Parts: sequence; structure tokens; C-alpha cells
Amino acid sequence: MFATSPPLDPVPGDSAVPHSAGLNRPAQAVPALACDSHMHIFDPRFAPSPHWRRTPPHADVAAYRRLQARLGTARAVVVTPSTYGTDNACTLDALDQLGNCARGVAVVGHEVAEHELDRLHARGIRGLRVNFVTPQSWGETTAAMLTTLAGKAARLGWHIQVFVHPEQLVALEPVLAALPVPLVVDHLARIDPAEGTAGAAYAALRRLLERGSTWVKLSGAYMRSAVHGPSYADTLPLGRALVQAVPERLVWGSDWPHTTEAAGTVNDADLMDLLHAWAGSAAALERILVDNPARLYGFEPAA
Repeated sequence: MFATSPPLDPVPGDSAVPHSAGLNRPAQAVPALACDSHMHIFDPRFAPSPHWRRTPPHADVAAYRRLQARLGTARAVVVTPSTYGTDNACTLDALDQLGNCARGVAVVGHEVAEHELDRLHARGIRGLRVNFVTPQSWGETTAAMLTTLAGKAARLGWHIQVFVHPEQLVALEPVLAALPVPLVVDHLARIDPAEGTAGAAYAALRRLLERGSTWVKLSGAYMRSAVHGPSYADTLPLGRALVQAVPERLVWGSDWPHTTEAAGTVNDADLMDLLHAWAGSAAALERILVDNPARLYGFEPAA
């Protein structure tokens, strides 16, 4: 485990970050070039999709940069939220602002044309998100849509990222196993910590991981935790099991600005501290925050 060390000093000046509780930094510093591999930008300059009924937060690039300063991260992966449907303009604008230290994951319809995917690739997109959980602009997401999009992503060397309920992961396992591209599973597959490694969803996830082309995002611990912050202690067995099984195919994400949670309830420093507890060693932490994102998203490797 990590050696005990005193907390880092607070961020100088106004360290408050919109949509992130607390003022503290993580208890221990993160490695250079650490990547937040799952976050969203919501900018009022971009209108939400007509299908979206909730008012999106104001969570722009300037606010996110304050979070980066607080956490010590240098790289980011901007994921288009369902709020914007298949309009990736907000994400692309964020990538332009963040520059080469950012990559993107887009949302598109299954009928998307090749020239549109080429345009997205040129702007920094490196994967497609297929969401089975929250409302989508096209209606219900189907396995056929997933397969079609994976075929289109393969030409560009992209991955497919899926957001699923645990029971959906189990039902979709044969389809997911047959995808011709790397598979990234969002938010710990939303596995209930009460079931953890004993449930059917974890068994399906492990089988997918054994194929060698499946990745997991160590993110969204608060979505199913019954303990909640700051410790999210009930997620420790699941997170540690994944680190022990496939440390080379895990990435971490803050999921800022935490739109699934009540305002003011998530402290991103706690989430980084939780990652330290899951990782268990400096070597594993370096893999999860630096080496793995560089491979998955095409960042320059660390020197």
C-alpha cells in the first residue's frame, strides 16, 4: 500500500470548483500526465437536444480547468453526454480549448456517414459511446445499433464505450464479445457493491476481460454505493479485484460534473483518494492514470 503522507496544501486562491464539494486536494499527489478519462462539458452556448427534459448544468472548460488544478490531472477525455443527443459540437469545442492534452468520445446515430466520422477523428474523437441506460435522442438503443456502430468505428481504430445496467451487461455479453473493436465498459458496469465479485454481472465482465480487448472505467462509484463519500468503502472489494485482474486495461474518470447525483454531494478529491485505495501501489496508479489512457486514447507516452 502507499506510504502515509500528509495531505497536500490547498489550491492557492479560490479553490472552490463548480459541481465539486469541498476545497481539499487529494491526500496524495498524482503522477505527471495523469488523465481523467471520463468527464463531460456542458456549455450554455450549445442547446440541449429536444429529447432531453432536464436542465443541464453550467460546467464549461474554464470550470473544469479549476478541477484539474485541484486534482493535479493534466489530460482529459471529454465524453458527449446524452443531453446533446448526437450533436457533438460542445465536446468538439471543448477539445479545441483543451488542445492536445484532451481526446473525445462521441455519440452518433447508427446511420452516421463515414465522412462525419472522419471529421470527428480529425478533431480528436477516439471512440463512440453507446448508452443503454439514459434516454437517447433516437429512442431505445438496440444491440443491432451497437454492432453497426462498432463496425464503423473499426475503420478508424476507435473503441466502443458502453453504459449499461448490470443485467444488460449479462444479456449483451455475446454481442459485446463479438465486437470487432476494443470495448470500454463505463462506471464499473454499475455493479452493486453488495453483490460485488459474487454476482452474474462481475462474472460476465471477467469473461469479457479475459478476451484481452475489454477495458473498464474505474468511475461512478457513487452510483451504486450504499456507504457514499468520503470513503465509498463498500466499493473497495470490487475495485481492488479489477486492479488485481487487469491493471493494464483500467482507466479512471471523475465523471464531473456528476449529473446523476444531488448537487454538492460529490467531492472529486475523495474519488481520487478512492482510486489510490483501489490501486494499492504507485505502479498500478501510474498504469491507470498515465500509461493506460495513453494507449487507449492515443496520447503521447510518458517519457
